[in-house]
Amino acid sequence: MLMIFLLGALKWLGLIMVFVMPVASLLTWAERRQSAMMQDRLGPNRANIGSVRIWGILHFVADAVKMLFKEDFVPAKAHKTLFRLAPVLAFAPVLIAFAIIPFGPTIHVDHLFKVLDPYSAPSGGERLQIFTAEFGMLFYFAIASIANYGTTLAGWASYNKWALLGGLRASSQMMAYEVTMGLAVLGMFLVTGTLEPGAMVDWQGPNPLHWGITVQPLAFLLFFTAAIAETKRAPFDIPEGEPEVIGYFLEYSGLGFGTFFLAEFVEIVFVGALMTTVFFGGYHIPGLYQNGFYFGDWFFELPHVVVAVLQVHAFIFKVIFFCWFQLLIRWTLPRFRPDQLIHLGWKKILPMSLANVMITAAVLLWLGL
Repeated sequence: MLMIFLLGALKWLGLIMVFVMPVASLLTWAERRQSAMMQDRLGPNRANIGSVRIWGILHFVADAVKMLFKEDFVPAKAHKTLFRLAPVLAFAPVLIAFAIIPFGPTIHVDHLFKVLDPYSAPSGGERLQIFTAEFGMLFYFAIASIANYGTTLAGWASYNKWALLGGLRASSQMMAYEVTMGLAVLGMFLVTGTLEPGAMVDWQGPNPLHWGITVQPLAFLLFFTAAIAETKRAPFDIPEGEPEVIGYFLEYSGLGFGTFFLAEFVEIVFVGALMTTVFFGGYHIPGLYQNGFYFGDWFFELPHVVVAVLQVHAFIFKVIFFCWFQLLIRWTLPRFRPDQLIHLGWKKILPMSLANVMITAAVLLWLGL
């Protein structure tokens, strides 16, 4: 039991420290550079070490150093305990939720340089997934809901009425769109028969005709829309829209503000990972099975280690694509008004998600599946 715990902790640390945190940090730079390109500006390009600038990539390092040394101010009338706890509640749940994401296939250490049988994989092996349970997606919704406490408490504990309004906007937005996310996943549950992300990936396999985007295209659109609203990204960034309204983190500075800032980009990575897992075959590559590539009558044999490396890189590529797409959306669409956001969530997106579930169930019943 101890070894299982230690191995799970090692995989979680590896995923977070080697992939999630570096990508989230680079996204803080990529968003500014991409917005500059779309608006015909230069963007951040001055930070350097010696004469090395690397297109301004070092700006995220400069931001981190600035936040480390900036005064961490706490308002006199704030609830100090909850004020300091709120950024942790906003940041920790999304890191915990990565435990359900399968970021690679099952690794068979004793067969790394062998070609596996496509019909009977060796027993045992170590799956590149930290936490496996049939209620996997329900675990995500339970954990993700905790993050909303962070934003709400940040506004309330600040003893600032404008920050409180930002926290309340975040709560109303979460309630309006989380139901749609659950119903979109329910459509995939009806098709795949499981809520376990790893099993969903196995069901989809390397055939794109079985991927979630093909069998549940409406659920994909609904889930993606609701996921952006859950992460409070434009055009759903009303809880933190500084130009027009005041955000829930108004009173935060230093590491407190930095934690909220970084949490948003970690959520971008998680949404990309979740979309990849549920709707885009996870780590699977079209035509790549556990013994090599199949395209019609053409077959190219590959050892297990090569297949595993290709699949892990496929997962990374898909996640980064969705991260880029979310950045693109932010600088393409205008921000909704609060009434528009709630109207879209309750009167448009939710009925569509209910209709998708009913139509999916009817089709499966008609097909006898």
